[in-house]
Formats: sequence, structure tokens, C-alpha cells
Amino acid sequence: MSDTTSRPDPVRLTDLADPHFSPEAQAIFDGAAAFAHAVQLDAEVLMAQAVEATGLDDFGPMDFVERLELLLWCFEHEAPLSPMGRVSAASQMGQLLQNRLLLTDLLARHPEIHDVEIARPVVIAGLPRTGTTHLHNLLAADPQLRSLPYWESLQPVPLPAEAQLAATDDDPRIARCDAALSVLDVVMPHFTRMHEMTTWHVHEEIQLLAIDFSTMLFDTMAPMPTWRDFYLAHDQTPHYEYMKTVLKAMQWLRGGERWVLKSPQHLEQFRPLISTFPDATVLVTHRDPVSVMVSMSTMVAYSARTSLSPVDPVAISAYWADRLETMLNAALRDRELLPAEQSMDIRFHEFMADDLATVRRIYELADQPLPEPSMAAIERYVDTHQRDRHGKVVYEPEALGLDVAARRAAMRPYSERFAVPDEPW
Repeated sequence: MSDTTSRPDPVRLTDLADPHFSPEAQAIFDGAAAFAHAVQLDAEVLMAQAVEATGLDDFGPMDFVERLELLLWCFEHEAPLSPMGRVSAASQMGQLLQNRLLLTDLLARHPEIHDVEIARPVVIAGLPRTGTTHLHNLLAADPQLRSLPYWESLQPVPLPAEAQLAATDDDPRIARCDAALSVLDVVMPHFTRMHEMTTWHVHEEIQLLAIDFSTMLFDTMAPMPTWRDFYLAHDQTPHYEYMKTVLKAMQWLRGGERWVLKSPQHLEQFRPLISTFPDATVLVTHRDPVSVMVSMSTMVAYSARTSLSPVDPVAISAYWADRLETMLNAALRDRELLPAEQSMDIRFHEFMADDLATVRRIYELADQPLPEPSMAAIERYVDTHQRDRHGKVVYEPEALGLDVAARRAAMRPYSERFAVPDEPW
């Protein structure tokens, strides 16, 4: 068992609206500011840069351009991007465009990838702060199951010049991810208390949906109501099919047979999810919506210091409380679309009380063998990853402007339908 007596003391994030940075962090921001004015959030420019970086010029189906252009408009007109935020947005869009070029090229050279089967995935659908990360990591600890490490989610297909090093210890994608996370550790030293991120940490396939430029992932970059409304107004099935193709490519490149996947987005997309993966086992996690709103709003407001100026934690919290209500109400509306014999509701308090019992129930539902080596690997993960081992954050809804009573009343139908107990606030 790991030592739990030396955990850091809890912290209060008193600088959400007026972030304070270490000298090391400030130097990073100053460095970005020096060239942010030269960054062009323009689709044609970013696409040309991606072509130059990869030596490829086929992006596949071009319907994504409309979505990219709208997203870039939102960055310019709705997101108060700081200089660092502007640089980061351009870098992220550029990487997604490179990923698209690389995938299209790989599929052209190896059309047999389309025949790869994504068979019986185990899919976790739940909001952040409902135990999804812990559950995802428990299942991913089983060597029988294929999961998505963070480095691979960022660059699923290697550059042609780096292909020989792919999936080796010298894979440059791993080193690039290490470097990026080291920067985040400097500018957001308390983030790991809320959500641990490491290079090999199992990650969400929402990053793969982003390659087709249609996902709620972009909502986390800034409150952008125009992007939100556009995304919600469109059928996401084609983009889930695109994501499935990316999974096929990764399975062809790095192996694996049965995926364990996770994303909060699935809560409001049960129809596209189950039509794309009709044989999936879907695990729907539940927790007091108020607890989710408070903790997630805090996490997003804290993260905003890396890209927004000014940071308005009250506006961010209001945006995300509304967004989470929409997602949970969609799950309430569409839960019956998931076949009963392929789905399970998991309540946070029951899962935290006996996580290994929950794992056993999942394996039985999913008709997945649980041999001794797999259970031992899962138990090792439990023994070395106790909750709050990096220290706690003290969550304060008042600092976020959240009306706990009003939000709880609004979500009462959801809590009653799924027998989710209120937590003390």
C-alpha cells in the first residue's frame, strides 16, 4: 500500500479571477506574448502550415472546413484569449489538422485498416467528477483491454519521418507529450489535485472526435455559445463514425482487441454512440449534480488562466452549470436507447464504497474474462492510486456564483430517476 500520511494539505484557490503565477510560469507567458501578435487564427493559413509540416496535402472529406472556420470565428469573437491562449489555440488546431492529414495518408496506403473490427468496446459515459477517471484507470489496468494513453490521443498517427520509432521508447510523440505536461505543471501546479495528467495516463477519445472538428471538447477552451449551439444542433453520428475510423487506425498500428473508452460527451449522444458501436457495453456514472457543477466549474475556471484574459470564474461557472444540466437532461431523456443487457448505471457513492465489486459486476455484464493476472493488475492500481493522494482542493460554490438550491431543484428529476443522493453543500 502507498503511504497516505504525507499528503499535501488542502488548498483554496483564491486567485481564480486574478491568477498569480510563479516567476517560472510568468516567463512562459511572457515568451508566448512576444510572438502572439503574429499568430493567425485563419483556416487557410493553419491548413497550409499543416501541409508544410507533414509534407501531405489530402485532408480527406472537406466538410470539416466549415466547422473549423466557425470555431476560429468563436475564438476571435467570443473567447477572450490571452496571448498564450492565442498561441495555444493555433497550436492545437494545427496539430488536429496534421493528425487529419496523417490519418488520410495512412488510410490511403493501407486501406485494409477499414476492415479492422472495433468489437464490443466498454464505454464509460459520465460527467467529470463522477468517478469516471478512476473507473477508466481501473479497467485500463487490465492488460487484456486496449486503452488510449494521453500521448497517443494527441498524435494518434506518427509523422512519416518518425514512423520507424513509433511505439518504441524513443517515439518522439512521447517526448513531446512529456515536454507539454511539464509546462502545464509549472503554470497550473494544483491541477493534478483535481485531475491527474501524465504522458501514459489513460485518456478520452474526445480528443479523437476533435480531429473531425465536432466535439464539446472545444467548450472547455472558453465559453463559446455559438460553437455550443452549432454542435448541439447537428447530428454527431458522422463524427462518431470518423472517431471509429481513428480507433481502427490506432488498433492497426499498436494492437489491442477490446477497447475501454470514456467521454462525458457520450451522455448527450447516446444515439450516435450506440448506433456507431451497437455491441458496446455502456457504463453510465452518476453523482449529485451540484457536486459535479461545483468541482468541474472550479477545474475549468482554474484551467482558464492558461488561455483567457480576463478570467471570469462566475461566467465560466454559469456556462458550465447550464452545460451540465443540458447533458444530464439528455441522458435522462435518452437512457432507454441503451439496451438493458448492455448497460449499467453506476452511482458514485456505491462505486467509491467498493470499487472492486463494481469492476466484477462490469466484467460479468460485459462478458469479459477476469483471470487472476488481470485482477492482480487492477488491485495494484488501487493500492497505488488512493483518492486525493496529491492533496485536496477546497471547493467553494460562493466564489463561483453558483446558487446551490436552485441548481439542485432544477436537477431533481435526474436525481430521482437515477436514485442519486444529495451531497452536503
